[in-house]
Amino acid sequence: MIHSALPQFSMPLLMGNSLNAWSDALAGFQPAGLPLGLLIIAAIPLVFIALYALTYGVYGERKISAFMQDRLGPMEVGKWGILQTLADILKLLQKEDIVPTSADKFLFVIGPGVLFVGSFLAFAVLPFSPAFIGANLNVGLFFAIGIVALEVVGILAAGWGSNNKWSLYGAVRSVAQIVSYEIPAAIALLCGAMMAGTLDMQQINILQSGTYGFAHFFLFQSPIAWLPFLIYFIASLAEVNRAPFDIPEAESELVAGYFTEYSGMKFAVIFLAEYGSMFMVSAIISIVFLGGWNSPLPNIGPIALNDMTTGPVWGAFWIISKGFFFIFVQMWLRWTLPRLRVDQLMYVCWKVLTPFAFVSFVLTAIWEIYVP
Repeated sequence: MIHSALPQFSMPLLMGNSLNAWSDALAGFQPAGLPLGLLIIAAIPLVFIALYALTYGVYGERKISAFMQDRLGPMEVGKWGILQTLADILKLLQKEDIVPTSADKFLFVIGPGVLFVGSFLAFAVLPFSPAFIGANLNVGLFFAIGIVALEVVGILAAGWGSNNKWSLYGAVRSVAQIVSYEIPAAIALLCGAMMAGTLDMQQINILQSGTYGFAHFFLFQSPIAWLPFLIYFIASLAEVNRAPFDIPEAESELVAGYFTEYSGMKFAVIFLAEYGSMFMVSAIISIVFLGGWNSPLPNIGPIALNDMTTGPVWGAFWIISKGFFFIFVQMWLRWTLPRLRVDQLMYVCWKVLTPFAFVSFVLTAIWEIYVP
C-alpha cells in the first residue's frame, strides 16, 4: 500500500502556502466585524450548484438523453438550444405558486426547503481543492453521510403535506428506499475510511496523493476496493432517486410522486436539490476511492505530468471533472435501464448489496491489518 502526504502546495499569489489557504483567508475576512468571509464560503457551493444544475444538469441531461435516443433535444432557444434552460427558469418564476386547498400548508411550503437544505449542507465538508473546504471536520465523511438523512424529512413533508394519496405513496417509497440504501452505502464508505484511517475528507485526499498519480488512489491500492466502490455507486443511485431506482417519481403510475402538486419555484427547488445531491454523491465516491482533487496523471521519467497538474486550481478541476463523469454515468443509466419494481428494489438492497457490503468490510479490515 502506497500512502504519501502533501503538507504544502504551490499557491496562487497572495494566498499563502498552507493547506486550506483560500478558505482560511476567507474565514478571516471580517470587514467592520461582519463575518462576510463566512458568507462567501457558504455562497460558493450554492452558486456552483445553481450554475452546474442549469448547464450540465438540465441542459446536459436533455442533450445526452437526446443523443442516446437519436433525437436533437433543445434547438430553438439560442444556439443549439443553450438558452432553453434560462427560458424555463423565467417560466417557473412567472408561474403561479399554487397551494392545494386541502393541503397542510406549513408542511407543503417547508418540504422543498428542507429537501434542498439536506442536500446543500453536505457540501460544507466537500474539499473542492487542497486550498478550499468549507468546514474541515475530522468527522467530515460521517457528517456527509448523516446530513443526507435530512432529505427524508423534506420528502415526507412534501408528500404528506400535499394531501394527495399519489404524492404520499411516492414519499413513502422514497423514504423506504433512502433509509434502506443508506446502510450498504455507509458500510462501503467505511471501507474507504479504514483504508485512510480517518474520517477527515481533506486527509483522505492527501493520503491518495503522490507522483504516481492514479496508482495512489484507494481503488487501486487494494484488490477488495472495487467491491465497496461498486456498492456505493449503486446505492448512491437509489439515494438520489435516479433510474433504475426512480420509483418515487414513477410517472407511469404516480405522475411525479411526492412533488406532483408542486409548481413554480417550489418545483424548481426540488429539482435543484436532486441535481445537488447527484454531484454530492459523485464527489464523495471520487474523494474516497479516486483521489478527489488529486491528479490521476503520473510523472513519467523527465515529464512531470503529476507535478504540472497539481495545485489548488488543478485540484478544483479534477474533483469537478470526476464528479461530472459520474453524473454522466447516472444520466447514461437513466436512459438505458428499465425501472425496478418495489420488491426488486428492496431485494437488491437487503439480499445483494448489504451482504456484499459486510463481506467487503471484513475483507478490507483483514487486508489493512495483515498486508503491509
